[in-house]
Amino acid sequence: MRKDIIMMSRKEFKRVPVICSVINRQITQQEAANILDITERQVRRIAKEVKEKGDIAIVHKSRGRPSHRARPIDIKDKILNLCSTTYQGFGPTFAAEKLFEIDKLYIHPDSLRKWFIEADVEYKKRRAPKHRSWRPRRASYGEMEQMDGSHHKWLEDRGPKCVLMGYIDDATGDAFGLFYEYEGLVPAMDSFRKYIEKYGIPQSVYLDKHSTYKSTKKPTLEDELNNQKALTQFARALSELGVNMIYADSAQAKGRVERSFGTHQDRLIKEMRLKNISTIKGANKFLKSYYFPKHNSKFAVMAKDKANLHTPIAKGLDLDRIFCIKNKATLRKDFTVQYNNRFYQILDVPRTDKVQIEECLNGKVHIYYKDRELRYKLIDKRPQKPKAPYKPRKKYIPGKDHPYKLLFKRLKRKCA
Repeated sequence: MRKDIIMMSRKEFKRVPVICSVINRQITQQEAANILDITERQVRRIAKEVKEKGDIAIVHKSRGRPSHRARPIDIKDKILNLCSTTYQGFGPTFAAEKLFEIDKLYIHPDSLRKWFIEADVEYKKRRAPKHRSWRPRRASYGEMEQMDGSHHKWLEDRGPKCVLMGYIDDATGDAFGLFYEYEGLVPAMDSFRKYIEKYGIPQSVYLDKHSTYKSTKKPTLEDELNNQKALTQFARALSELGVNMIYADSAQAKGRVERSFGTHQDRLIKEMRLKNISTIKGANKFLKSYYFPKHNSKFAVMAKDKANLHTPIAKGLDLDRIFCIKNKATLRKDFTVQYNNRFYQILDVPRTDKVQIEECLNGKVHIYYKDRELRYKLIDKRPQKPKAPYKPRKKYIPGKDHPYKLLFKRLKRKCA
């Protein structure tokens, strides 16, 4: 292949057979102009130059020439040197800002990005944003609740830092929430229990992959035999209630509850500032009695279907046994169980070596065996076996006829 053909762009390369056909009088200049979308005058000019210079005449005359607006080489070298040393690792946009701010060197980020590619300068490349299609609301009230925790200075400088455990119905936008000192297992269980006591049990909950909600542990052998995944205590409680847990892959996926936090961080903070609320207890009382009823009446919408899919709490359902921390423990031969560095003496002796310990949210401990609660008493220290009294070891002195002493005497005689 000839060098002048290699220099051509794709558009220029397509012109070669058409111009050759014009020169060989296989097609007219008008037909060539229509094919190439140029004027007849330009066709005649290109054909004349091709006859004189060959196919190289098709290549644009500015190919290989520096632009009149190109930066001087010394300026380009200076900028690339700064980006490789002082601004090492900076992206083109941020580097361009700092070059103009500190070094008074203006360069457009797109031009700097091209220079980075040419000079093979390493920088952190931004990933292309994922396409996120709009998801319509669920049709019925209670079909799906979005849940999350918002860390913010809710009480500003008047009170302690706290977290708003917020809920919002996907169909209506009906909001609910409570303040806690942190985001974890106990706040998640307590807030969800208060939600279902007020509204009922929803069909599903949409939340993120926080370690409180989604387990990072590998399933145990028992889980694999039962074809189950490893569950956190919160996920286990919701599965016992029959609530389906849906985990979001990004914050944007559960955007409805995220946007509601933006509204609360504007309106709720100012409302509590006017009321001079400075405690978590006072803030929760304000949420229940004033803020959320007013907020829902203003911002909640009608669901597409009129059905309420919240399930009422069944009579006889012990929520204390659901919203608790459940762990299995080994029953020792002396009928003691160790849990959280404490020892419990079992008074009702079961025929088993495993028992289930359930710790309520208020800290009270219950011990069960096959739904039968066992009586126990807390012992300060596990009883230990009495040790035998220490007897000093009697010193052994070999007799005169011991082989060792006889050997020593023989050696002594030889040396003498």
